[in-house]
Amino acid sequence: KSRDPTMTGKTQTSNVTNKNDPKSINSRVFIGNLNTAIVKKGDIEAIFAKYGKIVGCSVHKGYAFVQYMSERHARAAVAGENARIIAGQPL
Repeated sequence: KSRDPTMTGKTQTSNVTNKNDPKSINSRVFIGNLNTAIVKKGDIEAIFAKYGKIVGCSVHKGYAFVQYMSERHARAAVAGENARIIAGQPL
């Protein structure tokens, strides 16, 4: 039997969120004041996936970016998660 390799396990989200595509900039969410010693990429994706399809997620020291398929999803994520306490710090 042949199996589709894209269907095995969890789909990998790209680390690329800094595309210079002017259309994608409005679908990117900046997440600041993030305790990246505790909060990892998988945690961020789990929190923000409920707002829409995530196509990219990059984690840096103290902050992260989430790239959505659409601006509508990004706006919903900001509205839903702004000031949420994660690992003792408000986003």
